[in-house]
Amino acid sequence: MTLETSAVDAARIAELLSPFLISASGTAVALEREQLARVSDYLDLLLRWNQKIGLTSVRDPESIVTRHFGESFFAAIRLLDAGSQIAVIDVGSGAGFPGLPLKIYAPKIALTLIESNRKKAAFLKEAIRTMDFAGATVFAGRAEKFRVTADLVTLRAVERFESVLPLASKLVAAGARLALLIGSPQIEAARTVLREFSWEPPVLIPQSTQRVLLAGTKPG
Repeated sequence: MTLETSAVDAARIAELLSPFLISASGTAVALEREQLARVSDYLDLLLRWNQKIGLTSVRDPESIVTRHFGESFFAAIRLLDAGSQIAVIDVGSGAGFPGLPLKIYAPKIALTLIESNRKKAAFLKEAIRTMDFAGATVFAGRAEKFRVTADLVTLRAVERFESVLPLASKLVAAGARLALLIGSPQIEAARTVLREFSWEPPVLIPQSTQRVLLAGTKPG
């Protein structure tokens, strides 16, 4: 069995994710056994598909856990309560980050993954089907064609960042939040392009020197 297809067990996943599972108050948050099992299953599926369609350039399974899952769960804990039932849209979802980890953390959210790349959208649909993510759907098209708004819109690692920002902002309901997982050099661009948003101070993501979570609220 090669490294790219080997599983990472739940105990090791918990260990790798622990630096990211910290609330805004500094309290450690533990994922349940079922949630860790879901992460493991999702990782295995991603690794299999990644050999065929290139979902992520990160190949090492443990690095995928820390760099993709870790960042996504860090955002989930800062943005959601575990029992949240709000509508969430993940723009340019790619391999499903941060959208699907948000769904693992808060299973009752109504999640829409927007992904225009046909092969990546096919992966997302398969992940939702095989892992039985109730209340999760994929919009296989461009964000400007999607007409529904949500209580929370997320954006991570998209191309043409400054061009996508206005499109993502249109999906944010009045009084709702836009959450960006970006590099610190992009903070000023976000604040400049979306001046109408009330931006919170950026939060540095653990194990990173430049990656931040930047959240802003749309005027009501």
